[in-house]
Amino acid sequence: MTTQPITAGVLSLCLMLGIVLPAQARPISYPGGWTFMTMNDGEQNMFHLNYTFTPAFSLGYNVEYWREDKFQVHSLQANNLLKRWNNPGSQANLYLQSGIGAAYSDKAPHDADWQPAAYIGMAADWENRRFYTAYENRYLWADDIHDSFMQKARIGVAPYVGDYGDLHTWVILQVSHTPEAQEEITFTPTLRLFKGDHLAEAGVSNHGDVTFNWTIRF
Repeated sequence: MTTQPITAGVLSLCLMLGIVLPAQARPISYPGGWTFMTMNDGEQNMFHLNYTFTPAFSLGYNVEYWREDKFQVHSLQANNLLKRWNNPGSQANLYLQSGIGAAYSDKAPHDADWQPAAYIGMAADWENRRFYTAYENRYLWADDIHDSFMQKARIGVAPYVGDYGDLHTWVILQVSHTPEAQEEITFTPTLRLFKGDHLAEAGVSNHGDVTFNWTIRF
């Protein structure tokens, strides 16, 4: 995909949106910027560090550990912004996320095995200053160790509308669907706090599992 040069008008619009809309935990920041994310829920712990090369592409290292099946995945992950819709007071994004690497199992019959792994998925979000929605999915293949599909949907509301530089708060309900998991459907009410370059989320699912996510850009 060819990235067109950013015109002064588009740049001005992006800057205005950056002022009025609280940034979300997106996989692409500004060219030359780094993003660190950690996401932790009832199924896995994940750490992701990437570098943004263009307004539409970032590349990073991803590591995740699946606790129930006792395996980890180490991968190089590419994040592609396929489309962005900038409207007065709102923004929507569509991403392709893919990775390739290796999986290591701590569970029989593949204990201490390294096997190839790859995944691909889509992520989309829309928000204005009051409401937020998002959807993502991913198919993960790790040879004989693991093979699964997951999807998540979110809807959120800001109890107040803050100005640029304020502490922004979102109340979010997440619904997760993982057909291969012991608990196929999970509901997780989540509180999101965002200020400056930091974004943190915490919640507890209907199964009693704690969710904690944190994103920092630098």
